[in-house]
Amino acid sequence: MTVPPRVFGIAGWKNSGKTGLAVRLVTEFTRRGYKISTIKHAHHDFDIDKVGADSFRHRQAGAHEVTIVSGTRFAIMHELRGDPEPSLQDVLDRIAPCDLVLIEGYKREPVPKIEARRLESKSREPLAPTDPHIVAIAADHAVEGTSLPVFDLDDTVAIADFIADVVSLPQK
Repeated sequence: MTVPPRVFGIAGWKNSGKTGLAVRLVTEFTRRGYKISTIKHAHHDFDIDKVGADSFRHRQAGAHEVTIVSGTRFAIMHELRGDPEPSLQDVLDRIAPCDLVLIEGYKREPVPKIEARRLESKSREPLAPTDPHIVAIAADHAVEGTSLPVFDLDDTVAIADFIADVVSLPQK
């Protein structure tokens, strides 16, 4: 039986600093000796393959899954071909064992998450007031009127400490 992974999310509107925070957190947690995996949710079509590559040709021919393997990495591309998008749990079930899975996006998933906010996207409605799973806010500006912990968006060490506490990461 596999142990379900510890999961923590980073939510926010477009250009709120989610990706930068995710990258800094991965760097910080791996520096601390943790094995980290990430899941990025995209709200648009994307392709990680190159037109004309052998793997692209396999997919174009109708392959359900195409796996590319080398001595340094492997990637599995799964074509939905009209099937519904997999749930977050379906994706988590396919991830190799790790200490923590950081998810970017998935605004409405019932996992603990931090809301990223930037002044330039301040006109967007904050997510925290309507999402009980947001446990903190990381912003590049002052945040008023909340009882949640508020971190400077660039204070990666403090945010990592907070996440480690929330998901009960064992000391390394």
